[in-house]
Amino acid sequence: MKILYTVGAKAQGGRNGNVKSDNGVLDLEVRMPKNLGGANDDYANPEMLFAAGYAACFDSALNLIIKQSKIETGETSVTAKVSIGQLENGGFGLAAELHANIPGVSLEQAQALIEKAHEVCPYSNATRGNMEVKLTVSNN
Repeated sequence: MKILYTVGAKAQGGRNGNVKSDNGVLDLEVRMPKNLGGANDDYANPEMLFAAGYAACFDSALNLIIKQSKIETGETSVTAKVSIGQLENGGFGLAAELHANIPGVSLEQAQALIEKAHEVCPYSNATRGNMEVKLTVSNN
């Protein structure tokens, strides 16, 4: 792989601490979510950060595919839901659901576009075979 960009972030305190990017743009307190034993859901957590990154990256991949396909659409959006759960071996794993809204095309076209985006998105390529990723579309 030809490296195009690298970024770093430091975590201190794990799920009940702080994460900060090398350049200081990202500087967040993170806490365990309520469903995992935390006090509340008032803070960011690793799954939330992963969902935000995956959604942004996937929407960019989707728009690249739309541009390459020379298809006219309205403004797209991608919603990512990331779940954490316990694996049979006692470890933990992730699953994701990606919902893309692609206005101005048929549902069949939207499905084809999301599947192509899933092939080029770096997050999708990094997780393929390691976690379940469910894709759904709408066109309104």
